[in-house]
Amino acid sequence: MDASRNLRGIVAMLLAVGCFSLMDGGLKHLAGHYPPMQVAALRGLSALPLVTLWVLASGRFHTLWRVRWGMHVLRAGMSVGMLAAFAYAIHRMPLSSAYALFFVAPLLITALSVPLLGEKVGPRRWMAIAVGLVGVLVALRPGGQGVASLAGLAVLAAATGYALTAIMVRILHRTDSSQALVFWMIAMTAALAGLLALPGWVSLQGGDGWVLAGVGLTGFLGQVAITEAFRSGDASVVAPFEYSALAWGLGLDLVVWNTLPDGWTFAGAGIVIASGLYLIHRERVATAQAREEAGS
Repeated sequence: MDASRNLRGIVAMLLAVGCFSLMDGGLKHLAGHYPPMQVAALRGLSALPLVTLWVLASGRFHTLWRVRWGMHVLRAGMSVGMLAAFAYAIHRMPLSSAYALFFVAPLLITALSVPLLGEKVGPRRWMAIAVGLVGVLVALRPGGQGVASLAGLAVLAAATGYALTAIMVRILHRTDSSQALVFWMIAMTAALAGLLALPGWVSLQGGDGWVLAGVGLTGFLGQVAITEAFRSGDASVVAPFEYSALAWGLGLDLVVWNTLPDGWTFAGAGIVIASGLYLIHRERVATAQAREEAGS
């Protein structure tokens, strides 16, 4: 792939990460006023109008009905748990600390792809996964003054849920359209989380209307941008720029909440990120070798 397309993909990924980080900042604000399950419902409801317009504009509305319903419902259930856990966590810890732990998700995706997708992972990549988990322990520092708490465990639960839903997306992409994947994830998440949140629903504050609008807009734009990023550039070139989320988290923590994580959290994040980058490198090498063998 030529350099200009990769550059376009990199720019799109940076925009996507910025949008998602701003969305997470909005969710952190909402988590201070509403229960976690309600925040998960509001995340889905705020994005649903824009996603619906996108599906209609794409002319692919008819593809929404030819889907594997059982897997979509299961994916939505995981998404609800993931969003609720993440909302709980970011209310109680700095956004950058949550990102430092959430970066374990790519490692989990690689590990889970073996039993769930039948993919092969070599010893070098298993070693990278093990090193990444050590980085998580450094950030958590069980028994120390790190982020080993219910909030830290909630981030790890959210990362696990994200990894499982990412595996499901790989499976669903074989039969279902991109429009169906996005629409039903948002719609079902909003409906399921809304039902679960209904008994403890807290009346919305008038001043939070702009936050909800911002969450919906940035979430939608982030989804569009990340789709464009992987469509335009090589995944191995584009994916490392997802880690720019840590810079966004640090900036938002400092400017909005006047807080920063400690040095051990930074050290743990560095180990996890290094492990993730190595996994991307090994995937790039494996892809290049497969192409050479196919051409020989």
